[in-house]
Amino acid sequence: MEIPGLIKVRQFFNREHIEDIEGKVREEILGSEVRIKPGSYIAIAAGSRGIRNIHRIVKATVEVVKEFGGRPFIVPAMGSHGGATAEGQKELLESYGITEEYTGAPIRSSMEVVELPSNGLENKVYMDKLAYSADGTIVINRIKPHTDFHGDIESGLLKMCVIGLGKHKQAIEIHRFGTYGLKYLIPPTAKRIIEYGNIILGIGIVENAYDETMVISAAKPEDFEREDKRLLDIARGNMPRLPVDKLDLLIVDEMGKDISGAGMDTNIIGRIYIDGETEPEKPKITRIVVTDLTEKAHGNAIGIGLADLTTRRLVNKIDFNATYQNAVTSTFLHRGKIPVIAEDSKTAIEWALMTCGPIDIPNARIIRIKNTLSLNELYISRSVLEEIKDRIEIIGDFTDILDEEGELIKF
Repeated sequence: MEIPGLIKVRQFFNREHIEDIEGKVREEILGSEVRIKPGSYIAIAAGSRGIRNIHRIVKATVEVVKEFGGRPFIVPAMGSHGGATAEGQKELLESYGITEEYTGAPIRSSMEVVELPSNGLENKVYMDKLAYSADGTIVINRIKPHTDFHGDIESGLLKMCVIGLGKHKQAIEIHRFGTYGLKYLIPPTAKRIIEYGNIILGIGIVENAYDETMVISAAKPEDFEREDKRLLDIARGNMPRLPVDKLDLLIVDEMGKDISGAGMDTNIIGRIYIDGETEPEKPKITRIVVTDLTEKAHGNAIGIGLADLTTRRLVNKIDFNATYQNAVTSTFLHRGKIPVIAEDSKTAIEWALMTCGPIDIPNARIIRIKNTLSLNELYISRSVLEEIKDRIEIIGDFTDILDEEGELIKF
């Protein structure tokens, strides 16, 4: 089969971003009027998401806490990630540049939790034991549309308090209710943690469509819900998007937990694959091929089930324990299923096109992206180009996207 040539193009989004990350963090923390007593132990909770500049934001937070005379330490706040082990979660933080040497604060990782009063909630409430034992806890998280559901509050500070600081035990407790737990149990559970725990501050982050830090905002615990809603609106308005709503084939070079909690952002690919959740109206993509797993995913291939076809290279990188821990904890088993495996990218693409139905393959609607975070530059087929040529910049000429070994050329 002759695979249609693609042409590289650039689409444009709002690129407002923060240059002085450290200065902004300091400004926000000092402006929040948070009180930190000299000698007090302050836990700084950092998660497993791939957040641009997270190491710099954590380090800057450490330095401001020290200015107050506090004794900061870092705790992983990431539910079941890292294989649901203390060492695995510490390694995840270090892979993002959050090391003791760089930040100037020790990393204390444990899966132990304390149970807090639930006050009639449907679920139990837990908090990281090390963080709970501190004099105060600062949570840091990116605010963004969730990959499992949509509502007024999605992924943000409240979720970090619950799924993050609650560790594996809280993640299981909330996820056993499915998306109902994510939609309706996280806000009241976070309120219990704020009431009975020691949360003193939250630092919310919003990124632009270029994966750059756009907003850094510190909030007091009583303002977390309002801040999550406010920043979610900003995040939604600055999400990257595919330039068309209908495709025969989407080729994704790489997936991973550092790209999205679902491996591939469901808001981008138009697939959720969760029982009871309505599938997005757009985009509509007949076949999705994903060819590789990022190094920072550490073998966790959760979300691989969102694709139709993959490659032997990706499958050989999977840590099935880490992937299945994530799938079972979330209860979304479909996302852990392995799609059809091809020996190389060329075969995967050919099989995808062969199973798209009665399409004219030379005129197939195809887009190739590096990952679901990086959508400013992409490869598109001629039929897609005709539709969007007035709103993109063309880079180069139509080309064969595969090398002699049947693998994708460098993006």
